Parts: sequence; C-alpha cells; structure tokens
Amino acid sequence: MSASAATPAAATPARPATAAELTATRKAGWGYTLLGVTRLMVGFTFLWAFLDKTFGLGFATPPEGAWLNGGSPTAGFLGGSIEGGNPFAGVWSVFLSINPLTDVLFMLGLLGVGLAFMLGIGTRVAAVSAAAMYTLMYLAAFPMSTNPLYDTHLLLAVAVLAMAGLAAGDHIGLGRQWSRLVRGNRFLI
Repeated sequence: MSASAATPAAATPARPATAAELTATRKAGWGYTLLGVTRLMVGFTFLWAFLDKTFGLGFATPPEGAWLNGGSPTAGFLGGSIEGGNPFAGVWSVFLSINPLTDVLFMLGLLGVGLAFMLGIGTRVAAVSAAAMYTLMYLAAFPMSTNPLYDTHLLLAVAVLAMAGLAAGDHIGLGRQWSRLVRGNRFLI
C-alpha cells in the first residue's frame, strides 16, 4: 500500500474559503461576541442586586435595609405582592413563613448566577437558576400594570436559557476552559 493511499485527505489540497463563508464567519463571530457581552450584563445585574441587598448601597436598598443590618431581601417584595392581591399570594406566604431560609436561598441564587455568568462558567446551571428566579419574580409581580400577561422577566428567562444552549460562556468568558475541567459532567458546563 502506498503512502498516498494511507492518507487520502492529505493528498487533497484544502480549497480556499469563499467570500460568503468568510462573511458568515465574521457575522457569527460578531453575534457570539455580543452574546458574551449580554451574558456579562445579565451576570452583573444579578451580582449588583446581591451586593446592593447585602450592603445597602443606597440604590434599590437603603443602608438601614441591608441584609447585613438585619433587613430581609425578600420580605418587602413578597409582602407587597401579597398585599397587592397577587393570585399566588398563598405561595408567597409559604416563602415568607420559612424566612430567613428564603432570604439565604435568594441571595445565594443572586451571587451564584452573577458569578457564573460574569466568569462564563457553569452557565447551564446558572441559566436554569436564573430562569427560575426570573419566572418567580414575574409571578410575584403578577398581574402586570403595563401588560396583563407579559413583562421583561419572561423575556430574560428565555434569553438566559438561550445563552446556555449557545454556550455563551465560551465567548468573552472561561467557558471553554471550564468545559475541559468538568468534562464528563455536562450539566456543570
């Protein structure tokens, strides 16, 4: 057997990329870069909420309402939802009845999703967690005052799941390195 028969692919020269293929590659690169930036923005939103609620930075949470000062990051929102006649008031009452566990879980969710999205690691677990949190926030704010059925929480829930499906952590993040580290554990990617 000759050497060329053993490696037929090596004998065939690669054809140069067409202009359309180069344009498609540039477009895909641009889109994935924007996906990475979007992931960073969502991650910063979660991380900022964690920091503001923990330390009472004076934006959404005044210093006296900080978690470190004994404030509850969930009681005001859920309590307001119950008082406002939310159809899911019974569910929110259960969450409030197990406070401070609700506060701890909520704050761990904010921190975990924020860090995972900022770093681009564990985006599948973070996306499912973020989608669940966004859906619960949507339901707690129901019914909406500007649109009776829809608000941006639902859009963001779908968007973070799309980020996981498109491996957003691989773009402007540590997703590729993380994938190699956790190989065999696909749910951790």
